[in-house]
Amino acid sequence: MMGDILSEKRKVIRMSQPAAAAATARQTANMMLLAVSLAHLLNDLMQNAVPAVFPVFQQTLRLSFAQIGWIAFTLNVTASVLQPLIGYYTDRRPTPGLLPLGMLFTLLGMAGLAYSSGFAMLIVSAALIGVGSSVLHPESSRVAHLAAGRQKGLAQSIFQVGGNTGQALAPLLVALLIVPLGQQGFVWFCLLALAGIAIQMKVSKWYARKIGEASRQTGRAAATDGRSLSRGFVLFVMMLLIVLLFSKFVYIACMTGYYSFYFMERYGLPLERAQIALFALQFAGMIGTLLSGPLADRFGRKKMIWFSILGTAPFSLLLPYAGPNMAILLCVLIGAILMSGFSVIIVYAQGMLPGRVGMIAGLLFGLSFGMAGLGSVVLGWLIDQTGVDVMVRICAYLPLLGMFAMLLPKDTKLMGE
Repeated sequence: MMGDILSEKRKVIRMSQPAAAAATARQTANMMLLAVSLAHLLNDLMQNAVPAVFPVFQQTLRLSFAQIGWIAFTLNVTASVLQPLIGYYTDRRPTPGLLPLGMLFTLLGMAGLAYSSGFAMLIVSAALIGVGSSVLHPESSRVAHLAAGRQKGLAQSIFQVGGNTGQALAPLLVALLIVPLGQQGFVWFCLLALAGIAIQMKVSKWYARKIGEASRQTGRAAATDGRSLSRGFVLFVMMLLIVLLFSKFVYIACMTGYYSFYFMERYGLPLERAQIALFALQFAGMIGTLLSGPLADRFGRKKMIWFSILGTAPFSLLLPYAGPNMAILLCVLIGAILMSGFSVIIVYAQGMLPGRVGMIAGLLFGLSFGMAGLGSVVLGWLIDQTGVDVMVRICAYLPLLGMFAMLLPKDTKLMGE
């Protein structure tokens, strides 16, 4: 009888071992998802500190608005050009070592900003930061996709909310470090880059162990899902998404790059108060991004994309006519709605071409940075010609382009869900 009891215990132990191993693997994957989201936070914090500090550069280095626009252009377009190429390459040959390498480029860019003495050095530093961002986004998005399991939308939201959190914290750290210390305050940002390198090295080791399995899953997905959609259909959907990204990211470029100038000029308030408005915008965007995945799962990705763009319009149109306190409240509403849709757009497009996870992430992140960069140049030129007040009023109409989201195919038609 004792032997039977021991035998039963051994069977229970053997049956529980696979379940325990699966639970451990799931826990590890969740930790990697949080780690890559934290790396995204650090990257976007450092990247968004650059436009947040434009008023300081303008005063210390006597830059024109057009020159400020070129710095933003370099920062964003460097990432825009490289991201789709890196995503296309890593879909075929995943390269975990790129994760810490991207943070190394960002570290060099932060050091360059700390010691820049003129416009040319600022351009070089912005280019280095752009390169670092171009490496991080497609490969880190692949890691998030790999760690997601069945919850792709939620995982992408968690990854994206890291970036939104970094964007929200950037104005605060600029107010705490750059405003009192000047450019030398960027030395403290170098410590953040070093922390990012350490995190990405840890993630890259886990990623390297999972490459074989991930490649097989991606290949099967491409073979089963991607063949049913014609090239013309895919092109039509992508063009609609590009229009929506244009309206979203050019308006964000207006807000993050130039709204602090508008706030100071219109209300006669110092830079620190203007940074509070930007923090409100970015912090609300973080909350909106975190909620967007579950909301899209419940109400549909198309509806969430439509709401995230067009739903911003009433508040963006009211913003130029609001007082300083109401402006901060409107920034909260704009940030929560407008920034909620990007992670949903990425998952929407990846569902259409599941075998191209890295390329789609790189393409959409790249387009977002490219449009923001080109928009910054045009907006800077427009301010030099007409003034910052006119520019803010014109950009307020951009979210109306969200009406094009009504033409997007339903989720069920696009992905066969």
